[in-house]
Amino acid sequence: MKYKRVLVKISGEALQNKAKGLNHDPVILSTVADQFKQLLAMGAEVAVVVGGGNIFRGLAGETKGTDRTTGDYMGMLATVINSMAIQNALESESIHTRVMTAISMPAIAEPFIRRKAIRHLEKGRVVIFGAGTGNPYFTTDSAAALRASEIDADVLMKATKVDGIYSADPVTHPDATRFEQISYQDAISKQLKIMDAAAFSLCMENDIPIVVFDFFKPNGMVEVVTGKDSGTLVTH
Repeated sequence: MKYKRVLVKISGEALQNKAKGLNHDPVILSTVADQFKQLLAMGAEVAVVVGGGNIFRGLAGETKGTDRTTGDYMGMLATVINSMAIQNALESESIHTRVMTAISMPAIAEPFIRRKAIRHLEKGRVVIFGAGTGNPYFTTDSAAALRASEIDADVLMKATKVDGIYSADPVTHPDATRFEQISYQDAISKQLKIMDAAAFSLCMENDIPIVVFDFFKPNGMVEVVTGKDSGTLVTH
């Protein structure tokens, strides 16, 4: 393996199937479980941060009259729903998991405690971090960078709908250039929207490489961890 302890950032939208009207597509969740099972079999330690955009997004709520702080807390609760959906999919494949949240809700999850999270990883459990950072005005990208730093992750794997970082949106700009590798500074200065500036900066300060890869590519996670396909690597 190129990376042993990994944190995977999955957007909420990646779990949904708009064509079928599903917020949580069982086929997508099953695919995630299969890939995590392979990573664990290889000896990797896996943590997850999931977004909540398939259910509610604070910024979107603000445009419709919801107070930004209230909207962000609603979005955090949406990430907990997604965390439980991922947990259910993994445990249906006999993968041991723990959901840990930044907002205390002991009936359904453990509170985030760094030492406990690391111990769970060492025991081969997939740790799913919900509720973002627990604070409004911070994205789940920032939460992923924070948790990756706290658990001493070897890499932050950012799952997207494309196979890396491009100079522009490749969907609307077919001539966009794909970067095989880019520095944190360039990613920030070029205002590449694949992650927010706070997340890039936190990873830069703590020397955590970021790999942006295609979430829907078969065995994409396994290829990143083994170094067969690095997507776009963001590093110093």
